[in-house]
Amino acid sequence: MVLDAVASYVQHMLTEMVSKENFLADADKRNITDKSVQEWVAQLKRAMYEAADILDLYHLKGHAAKYVHCRCGCFNPLLFCMWNPSHAHDIGTRIKALNKRLDLIKERSAAFSFIPLGSYEDRSSKVHGSHSRNKRCETSGVFDRSSVVGEKIEQDTRKLVEIMLSENEGNTNIMVVAVVGVGGISKTTLAQKVFNDEALNAEFEKPIWLSISKDFDKVELLRTIFTQAGGEHGGKKLFLVLDDVWDHGACDDVLKTPLANVVAQGSRVLITTRDERVARRMKGVLPYHHVDKLEEEDASSLLKKQMISSETDEREIDLLKDIGVQIVAKCDGLPLAVKVMGGLLCQMDKKHSEWEMVLDDSIWSTSGLPEELNHAVYLNYEDLSSCAKQCFLHYSILPKTAVFFDYEIIGMWISEGFLHGTSDDLEELGNKHYKELILRNLIEPNTKYVDQAACNMHDVVRSFAQFVARDEALAAHNGETNIGSKLSAHEFLRLSLESKTSESDGLDWSSLQAQKTLRTLVSAGYINIKSGDYLSLHKLKHLRYLSLKNTDVSSLPDSIGKMKFLQYISLLGCQQFVNLPGSIVKLGQLRSVNFTDTCINGIPRGFCALTNLRIVRGFPAQVDGDWCSLEELGPLYQLRHVGIMGLENVTASSSATKAKLGEKVHLTDLSLYCGSKLGGDGLIKEEDGVPEEEQQQIEKVFDELCPSPTLENLDIDGYFGLRPPKWMMSSSDLPLNSLRILFIGDLSCCTQLPDGVCQLPYLEYIQINRAPAIKRVGSEFMQSYHHQSPHPSQMVAAFPRLHEFELIGMVEWEEWEWEEQVQAFPARALSMLTVCYVQGLVSVEKFPSLVELDLNENHDLERITNLPRLQKLSIEDCPKLKVLEGVPALHRLALVDEDMETLHQYMGGINPMHLELYCSLALLASIAAGQSGAEWNKFSHVEHVKAYAREGGNSRKWYVFYTAKPYSFGTNVNLSAFMSRVCTQTQSSGLSGCSLELPPWAWIGVTAVAGICPLLARRRREVAGGGGDRATLLGWMLVRGRRSQRSAVRRSGTGGGGHR
Repeated sequence: MVLDAVASYVQHMLTEMVSKENFLADADKRNITDKSVQEWVAQLKRAMYEAADILDLYHLKGHAAKYVHCRCGCFNPLLFCMWNPSHAHDIGTRIKALNKRLDLIKERSAAFSFIPLGSYEDRSSKVHGSHSRNKRCETSGVFDRSSVVGEKIEQDTRKLVEIMLSENEGNTNIMVVAVVGVGGISKTTLAQKVFNDEALNAEFEKPIWLSISKDFDKVELLRTIFTQAGGEHGGKKLFLVLDDVWDHGACDDVLKTPLANVVAQGSRVLITTRDERVARRMKGVLPYHHVDKLEEEDASSLLKKQMISSETDEREIDLLKDIGVQIVAKCDGLPLAVKVMGGLLCQMDKKHSEWEMVLDDSIWSTSGLPEELNHAVYLNYEDLSSCAKQCFLHYSILPKTAVFFDYEIIGMWISEGFLHGTSDDLEELGNKHYKELILRNLIEPNTKYVDQAACNMHDVVRSFAQFVARDEALAAHNGETNIGSKLSAHEFLRLSLESKTSESDGLDWSSLQAQKTLRTLVSAGYINIKSGDYLSLHKLKHLRYLSLKNTDVSSLPDSIGKMKFLQYISLLGCQQFVNLPGSIVKLGQLRSVNFTDTCINGIPRGFCALTNLRIVRGFPAQVDGDWCSLEELGPLYQLRHVGIMGLENVTASSSATKAKLGEKVHLTDLSLYCGSKLGGDGLIKEEDGVPEEEQQQIEKVFDELCPSPTLENLDIDGYFGLRPPKWMMSSSDLPLNSLRILFIGDLSCCTQLPDGVCQLPYLEYIQINRAPAIKRVGSEFMQSYHHQSPHPSQMVAAFPRLHEFELIGMVEWEEWEWEEQVQAFPARALSMLTVCYVQGLVSVEKFPSLVELDLNENHDLERITNLPRLQKLSIEDCPKLKVLEGVPALHRLALVDEDMETLHQYMGGINPMHLELYCSLALLASIAAGQSGAEWNKFSHVEHVKAYAREGGNSRKWYVFYTAKPYSFGTNVNLSAFMSRVCTQTQSSGLSGCSLELPPWAWIGVTAVAGICPLLARRRREVAGGGGDRATLLGWMLVRGRRSQRSAVRRSGTGGGGHR
C-alpha cells in the first residue's frame, strides 16, 4: 500500500509540473518586470528544485526502476521522472507535502491569467531552429568586435590625458578626474585608453587599475592599493584608476587622508562613475568629463563590426542598412547596447523580415524597468533557449577578479542540471552554449588566454543577470561589509564568495552552514575556518559544485563521502592542501576533480570506482610497492581532460600502460608533467644532472602514455628524455590528427623536436618554452614522406593551419636549417611568430605569411629578411642586429635596447607607419633635438614616432613624440637641464681631463651652463670649430653611470617587447 501511495504521489507531482509547461514562457517573461508574479515564480522554482532533489535522491539510492527525462521548461533543473519506485516512508511524506504546495501554486496561477505560449522548450526550439540555418559570425577573434569606433574616443582620450598632465592648482597632493556616464556607454573603454597612454605612463612609475564593487570598504581599498603598488609608494607620484565607483564614501575617505599624506604632489586619480554626485563628493576637477553617446554613423559602424566575418556578410549587411539604422537608434547611442544587438542579429538570417521582428519587439517599449535592466540585453536574453538562459544567469555569479576557464564553467552548468541531453554529450552541449554567449556579446573573451578559454562579463550585463537571479544566487565580492547579514536573511541556491585575505576579516564558515539548500559554492579567498568546521561540510547535502580555488584549505573531511550529489570539486591553487580523504571514492556522481597546484600527497586506492569522471587535473603519479596511482585511471573511460603530475616518480613503464590513455575515446585535453630539471638560466641544474638510465626510463613511461587520436590540446612539461615520445613522431601508427594546441615546456635533455607534429592537419598553436638541448630547427617541420617523392616540390605542405608559433628560452639554438628544395618555412597559415631568449640564433628569414614577429633577448641575431607580409615587429635587446630588409608591408615597429646610442642604419631602408623606441638617454636627447640632431634623417620619414628613455624604475620617464603629417613634435627632454646634470656629474667624478665631444645642437640655450662649467664650454668650442667626431654624448655620465644598475632591472609590460 505504501509503495502504491508513493508512486501515486510522484505521478501527481510530475503531472502538476507538466501541466504548468503551457504557461511557463509567459511566467518567465513577466517575472522580470511584474512584481506580482515574482513571488509566485520564486515559490514554483523552489518547489521544482525540491522535487529534483527528491527524485535525484531516489536515483542515487537505486530506488528507481526506470527514469525518463522530464522537460519542465525554463525552471527545469534536470528532473528525472520515476516509475514503479521503491520507497521509504519519510520520502513519501516529503512528496505528499510537496504536492500540496504544488496544488496551492497551481491555484494561485489562475490569478495571473498567464498566456498559453506553449512549452517554452518547444517555442525555443522553433526560434533557434530557424537560426540554425545561418552561417554565424566567427568567434575566433580574427575580426575586431571591440567597442572602439570613430575619432571621438581618440579626442576624448587626448583631452583627458592633457587634464591629467596639467598642473594642479589645489592644495592637495592628489587631483581627481571623473568620467561620468550611464552604464554601457564605454566609460571603462575610455579609461583603459587613458590608462595605457604613453605620455601619461611616462610620468608615473606604476599605474594602478582597480574595479570597485558597490560595497567596497576603505580598509580593503587602501590595502589593495598598497598591494598593487608593491608596498612602496611613499613620496612617489601615483596614477590610480577607480573603475565603476558607485559610492564616494570609502574612496573619498582613502583619498582624503591616508593616501594623500604619503604620495607626492602631482598624483592623479581617474574615476569612472554613473553618478555625478560621486564625482562631486570626491571633489573631481570641473568640468567632469561626460561620455557622449555614439553618433549614428559610429553606432552603425559598431553594429556592422559585430556581424562581418566575410566579404559576403558585408554585402548582405549593407543591403539591410536602413533597418540597421533604426535598430541602432533604439540603442540610444550606447556602445554596449549596440554590441549586444549585433550579437543578437548574428543569430538571425540576414533578412529584412528577421531584423524587423527585432525592431518591433515589445521589449523596446517596456516602461518602468529597474535600473539594472538594459533593453538590448533583455532582448538578447529573451531570445536564448531556456538552457542557455540558465547558463547565462549562472555565469554572472562568478567572482569578477578571478579567472574561470571554460571547462570549469561548463562543469557548473552540468552539475546544476542546466544542460538537457545524454550524460555522454553534456560537455559538447555546454561548449556550444559557451560559444553562443560569446557570439551574442553577453560574455567577452579574455585576450590573455588562447582559444577563448576564459571570458569577462560587462558590469551592465552582469547587473541584468544578477537581478534576474537575485532570489537564487548571491555573488559577494572582495571588501563587502554585509555578506554575513545577506546570508542570514535568505537561503540561496548558489553562492559565490570573493573574500578578503586577512584572517580577521575572513568570512566565518558558520555563515555558510546555514545555507541548507546550497547547490553551488564558489569561494576565492580567505574563509575563517575553526578547528572542526570542515567536518560539517557534508551538511550542505544538496551541494553539486564545490570550488575552493586559491583558498587556504588544507584538507577535506572524511564525511565528504556522504555528499552524494557532489559532481565537481576544484582545489586549484590550494597550496596548503595535502590530504585527500579515502571517502572520496564513494562520490559516484563526480564528473570533475582538480588538484592542480596543490601539495596533495596521494590518491586513495579505489579511485578507479569513480567511473563517471570526465575531468581529472593535477592527478599525482604515486608509487607504493607494486601499486601505482596511474592504474586508477585505467577504468575511467569517460575522461575528456587528464592532467598528471610527478611522472618522474613512475619507475615502470607497465604502470603507465595501465592508465590506458589510448583507450579513452573521448579524451580531448592531456597534460603530462615531470618536475623540472632546469634552473633559472634555462640550463640543467648541476645537482639535477640526469643519468642515462633515468632518461631511458622516462622515455619508456611517456611512450606508454600515448593518448587517443581524439586529443585536441596537449601540454608536456619537464620531460627529460633524449628523444620525443614515439607517438609524437612521424613514424607513429596513431597520429594525433585532431590536435589543435601544443605546449612543450622544460624539455631539458631532448635534442630534437617531434617531427610528427608538422603533419597534423588542424594544429593551430605551438609554444616551446625552454629546450636547452635543441641546437637547430628545420627539417622536422617538413612532411617526413617528401623524401620518398620524386617531386619534392609537390609534397603536402607542413602545418597547413598553424597560425601562431612561440619559441622561448632555447639557449643553445643556433639556426633554422632548410633543405635546398625548401625556399621558406612551409607553414602557409603562420601569422604570428615569437622567438625569445635564444642565444645562438643568427637570422630570421623566409616566412612568407608572417604578419607579426616578436623577438626578445636574442643576443646573436644579426639578420631579419624576406618577410613580405610582416606588419608588426617587436625587437627587444638584440644588440647585434644589423640587417632588417625585405619587409615592405611593415606597419608598426617597436625597438627596445636601453643601451642603444644611435639608430641603426637599417632604419633608412624601411618605412613603418609607427615606431616605438626604448633607448639610452643619449640617443633620446639626440632625437629630441629634432631636425638639428644627428638622428633626424633616420626617423623623420616615419609617420608616428614615440621614443623613451629610462630613469630609475620608470622606463618611460623621458619621451619624444613626433608626427610627420600634420607635423607635431613634443618632448619633456629639457636640454639645459640635462646639461646642468651632466656638468654636476662630470665635476663630481673628477673627469676634468676627459675628452667629451658634443654636437652643436647639444648647446642650444645653455650659455649660462658654459660659464659654470669651463670643461663643457671648452668642448663646445672644439665641437663648434669642427674638431673631432660629432658623437652624440649628451647625458654620457648619466647613461654609463647607471648602465649596470639598468641592466639588472627588467622592463615589464611596455613597448610590446617580450612574449605573451
